[in-house]
Amino acid sequence: MGADTRPFFIVSSGRSGTAMLHKALSDVGGVEMHHEYMVNIVQPLAVRRYLGLADGEEARRILEATYASAIRYSEAPRWGDSSNKLSWLISDLAALLPEARFVHLVRDGRKVAGSYFNKLGDECYDDRSTEVLRAHVERDTPAPPPEKKYWWPLPRPEDPLHEAFKSFDQFGRIAWHWAEVNRVIMDALAELGDERQMFVRLEDMLESPALTRSLFAFLELPWRDEHFRVFARPHNVNRPEDRPLSDAQRASFERIAQPMMDLLGYADRDEYVVNY
Repeated sequence: MGADTRPFFIVSSGRSGTAMLHKALSDVGGVEMHHEYMVNIVQPLAVRRYLGLADGEEARRILEATYASAIRYSEAPRWGDSSNKLSWLISDLAALLPEARFVHLVRDGRKVAGSYFNKLGDECYDDRSTEVLRAHVERDTPAPPPEKKYWWPLPRPEDPLHEAFKSFDQFGRIAWHWAEVNRVIMDALAELGDERQMFVRLEDMLESPALTRSLFAFLELPWRDEHFRVFARPHNVNRPEDRPLSDAQRASFERIAQPMMDLLGYADRDEYVVNY
């Protein structure tokens, strides 16, 4: 690594404020900040690693050639990436970069699933792309190209929803993804010391300058009150509209992901409205 460059990573399900944090942290002096760095390399690697198609040695070799190399040649004291793709690679990153810190950023899964479905549906678990990846995994057909739409994890054989997932619609697949990626993040971070990780709910951070200030302190970054203003309006919004889940979607989400909602502290929270 560069002599004084220390890395940190914002990991999440996606659609959870990673772009917002990227903007906020990019405004801090001495930080080289990225959003989904090297995504066309990292996203296929993450899925292959999760599905057992790539081992730790391969993962760390690719991460060394991308992340470690970028950090090594950075001229900034801090190097960060805000990327849901890294959520599946935490253990490999932590081993490769023992000084790295991780922020587990979560958002109400109903809002995440609705955002993916309504705003990114053409690149997230659409029927055809999902079947292309399934054929590659199960029947050894040629791998799809490294486009986002093809590379979203499928349940592993030991997953209780492995068979049911095959009959899920697009929204159901997205709901499973939200629950599973948060499970994977928590399991990986449980292997690290408390000094290397922080858990943050997006909703709490939007309401509390003190919580946002504590995030900056965890990352050892200087705080100014104006940093909190970045959180006043959603970012990375290609269509500024909020669509609450339909009754059918809400029932589907609860069947698939309610246990994770409860675990993350959303059991008694109503679905909220985003004001753009």
